[in-house]
Amino acid sequence: MNTTTKITDVWSKIHAMGNEFLILLPNIVLALIVFAIFFFIGRTLKRAVRKLTSAHRQARNLGLVLGRLAQGVTILTGLFIALSIVIPSLKANDLVQLLGISGVAIGFAFRDILQNFLAGVLILLTEPFQIDDQIVFKNFEGTVENIQTRATIIKTYDGRRIVIPNSELFTNSVIVNTAFENRRLQYDIGIGYGDDIDTARQLILEAIDEVDGVLKNPAPDAIVVELAGSSVNIRARWWVQPPRRAELLDFQDLVLTNIKNKLVANGIDLPFPTQQILFHDQTEDTDGDRKRQREGWPAGQAEVPKSRSISRALRQLAATESQRTKSEDGQVISNNQHTEEKDR
Repeated sequence: MNTTTKITDVWSKIHAMGNEFLILLPNIVLALIVFAIFFFIGRTLKRAVRKLTSAHRQARNLGLVLGRLAQGVTILTGLFIALSIVIPSLKANDLVQLLGISGVAIGFAFRDILQNFLAGVLILLTEPFQIDDQIVFKNFEGTVENIQTRATIIKTYDGRRIVIPNSELFTNSVIVNTAFENRRLQYDIGIGYGDDIDTARQLILEAIDEVDGVLKNPAPDAIVVELAGSSVNIRARWWVQPPRRAELLDFQDLVLTNIKNKLVANGIDLPFPTQQILFHDQTEDTDGDRKRQREGWPAGQAEVPKSRSISRALRQLAATESQRTKSEDGQVISNNQHTEEKDR
């Protein structure tokens, strides 16, 4: 009897819930339709705002932010209206309180996500870089494909996609290679110590000027930057436009090829790295005279000590060894003869 009563009570509750669902079904359908309408309105607003600002490069990122905010506010409004249709007793104050409590809980649970979201909004508003800019961040370098509210997506030059959280981009240093219209390139060229620096400098500038696309203003220059171990290093610098990665590599290839060919054609030495080993007492005239010993040549206007001949030193060493060997052999022979005489 008790089991039958329980089954009847359960069935009554299910029947009542079914009736309530059927009563609410029109409201639920209407709420879904209203929410769908607001959802499509939000997407339309986002596209409209982006389209209005896409013609102006400086307002493109601002259009992204405004479009996403308009879409979010529209969808949120549609959600409120849909809930009010389904639950007529739900008031706006209740929704605000619910959102406040939920917002605190969500804030603690999704702190990193919210941090990236705020950083993304600030990046889009302040525009330290824009879409299609070429940037360098830590070990990553490539072209910015998209700036989302959570992360920024870049495409590397070797065809890979890198997703970088916005909070890292906003709090760390980023190199923007395409921030300005012009960009300077440079390369160090080593010439021999026996070559004339002014002549080599003039040839380098002529080679740079002969390349189409190198800017005349600012003008190229060539400056001595180092007296290296085996070469005099001259730094060639020139400006190009636009500063995209592909164009930079093409210009550098043309400029360096022309510089190398012109220097070689005019007899300028491009030396390999070499080493010179000097003994401390390296001259005939300064053996034992520490005040006159030098660590290298030339001596400028002073007297240049006569260099020691290594071949002569080797011959002297060979002769000394030969005499010592003969002396030892003679001593052995003499000892043998003395021993034989004693035995007799």
